[in-house]
Amino acid sequence: MKKRELGKSGVEVSALGFGCMGLSWAYGPAANKQQAISLIRAAVDRGATFFDTAEVYGPLTNEELVGEALAPLRKQVVIATKYGFDLENFPCLNSRPEHIKQVAEASLKRLKTDVIDLFYQHRVDPNVPIEDVAGAVKELIQQGKVKYFGLSEASEKTIRRAHAVQPVTAVQSEYSLWTRDPEAEVLPTCEELGIGFVPWSPLGQGFLTGKVDPAMKFDATADLRATFPRFTLDARKANQPVLDLLAAIANRKNATPAQIALAWLLAQKPWIVPIPGTTKLERLEENLGAVNVELTPDDLREIDTAFSKIKVQGTRLSEEHMKLIDHDHAA
Repeated sequence: MKKRELGKSGVEVSALGFGCMGLSWAYGPAANKQQAISLIRAAVDRGATFFDTAEVYGPLTNEELVGEALAPLRKQVVIATKYGFDLENFPCLNSRPEHIKQVAEASLKRLKTDVIDLFYQHRVDPNVPIEDVAGAVKELIQQGKVKYFGLSEASEKTIRRAHAVQPVTAVQSEYSLWTRDPEAEVLPTCEELGIGFVPWSPLGQGFLTGKVDPAMKFDATADLRATFPRFTLDARKANQPVLDLLAAIANRKNATPAQIALAWLLAQKPWIVPIPGTTKLERLEENLGAVNVELTPDDLREIDTAFSKIKVQGTRLSEEHMKLIDHDHAA
């Protein structure tokens, strides 16, 4: 497994991490606990050192799972988790400093650890100045409870304001071949400030693997994709050209579409660390194998040229979820 540094932070992690959310929540029923623990440990065996969870996944159960799975391997791994939702009034946000500190204490217990390596604000709370958020995490860092500060789905202005109070180690936002939002402002800001970037949903909630066929039904009680406009039947049919493009390159490179999607992200910047998730060992091995897929400058140009002619149908998240994305809130 190749290694990467998150920006200029000195935090070295595997070039591909493991997003643990789907083991407990979001894309169907929770995985069997023992199988999930085995899968997380199998990822470590195969060189993954960067594991991503959050208080809200489950809620709470995903942190407990990650904590139990990684407790015997704690020194080998970097664990990232997130705060910022009001679980009693979900999906309301709460990034008040006292709440952040309470979440940190509870997350430490669930994760069975004495320090959180990377503590992200899960969504920017428009009711709490980002300087107060950064200040609260700074105190946690001074107390030795947290090592590094991260932001998720934050705008350029928010990143700059936070970074001025407490250096931001990583920004995590949705980014993949078909979700290019961070390219305009967020990625250049990260590059300028020496911040790492962690794409979540690097496989487009599974779509870019080519395994989400038009016949697939999403259970509205357990699968968020049932509410995402990009996953309606019409949108899936309309977005087939994205899959055709990935399949054509994959065929030529002796790889899978998922590996091409991940290799494309890795080729964008050396400080980008995608965190694909899965519940299956063979998919884990396929995903981690993407670090060995080399895309040449010609390949990348070909992908970009072909993609520029494709119009992706449907917004990436439901209206409710999109409302939580930070769009340069006024100070």
